[in-house]
Amino acid sequence: MNELVLLTGATGFLGAHTTLALLRAGFAVRATVRDVEKAQARLGALVPPESRARLSFVGLDLGRDEGWADAANGCTYVVHTASPVPSGPVKNAAEVIGPAREGTLRAVRAAHAARVERVVVTSSIAAVIWGHARDGSKKYDEDDWTMLGPTVGAYEQSKTLAERAAWDYVASLPANERFELVTVLPGAILGPLLDADVSVSGQIVAALLGRAFPGVPDLGFALVDVRDVAAMHVAAMTVAEAAGQRFIVAGPHTSMRDIAAVLEREFVGRGFRVPTRALPSFLIKTMALWDPTAALTAGELGKRQDVSSERARRVLGFRPKSIEEMIVSMGETMITHRIVASK
Repeated sequence: MNELVLLTGATGFLGAHTTLALLRAGFAVRATVRDVEKAQARLGALVPPESRARLSFVGLDLGRDEGWADAANGCTYVVHTASPVPSGPVKNAAEVIGPAREGTLRAVRAAHAARVERVVVTSSIAAVIWGHARDGSKKYDEDDWTMLGPTVGAYEQSKTLAERAAWDYVASLPANERFELVTVLPGAILGPLLDADVSVSGQIVAALLGRAFPGVPDLGFALVDVRDVAAMHVAAMTVAEAAGQRFIVAGPHTSMRDIAAVLEREFVGRGFRVPTRALPSFLIKTMALWDPTAALTAGELGKRQDVSSERARRVLGFRPKSIEEMIVSMGETMITHRIVASK
């Protein structure tokens, strides 16, 4: 009999790839979604016919208690990928922080009630590097935590507080009732789209291919391929030595100009005019005086995302795909799904 996994956020960019990875590994997946009918139509089209019998759906809401206990009943594992990701400036941080933290607590409480063996929670390097110098003098690892303060954005706060809530919850349980907890902390996730649903991180590639701006700001990211992140969730769930640990999964700091250079080399012959010249930081800072999106960007200008994935390499077997592969595969699938068009 296939072991059953409760997977939250199954229709998200990472969630859909994780669904496929779990099914390929032989598990049965009970996917939590907001709209069961839409999820069945979307994921059903992506799952190979021979695996569809092992995929089922349940309607759940991160903001409501109803249904969580029943959803986790009979599951061996819970993989919690669901979390709100704002696509722009946030006026009220509580609208992001609340669902992230409370949704995580609902997942781990349901796991406890169902006596599951292990829970894997998707966190982020957003829970590690914010509030620190980020000037290239240090690689941050799993011993580091984001230092919350007025300059830390709503999303970064939400990921930090949600992950801490999960660890605190497990620590609060009697020793004989504790399940194993593992957290996976990816960087900015790129890689191939499965359909026309674009992740927030994917907007970087879409904006460059679509020439949404005339130049490239002084921004950078620790990139990772969505297929690698999905595989690391399966490993975090199954590798015995992973229990009780955090795992950063991300590559080296990559500037937005480097991303643009890869896209320009690959797609210039197909009618795309990718911006590659530097966009002056003073211009973005000036725009930030009246433009909320520019203000969000201005705080990240010149900041680095230097993290170490050594623990994931050693324990989970993390062998990341190349920066070029994840960028080009995302660009190709954006063209396939008509998210961007050559001009």
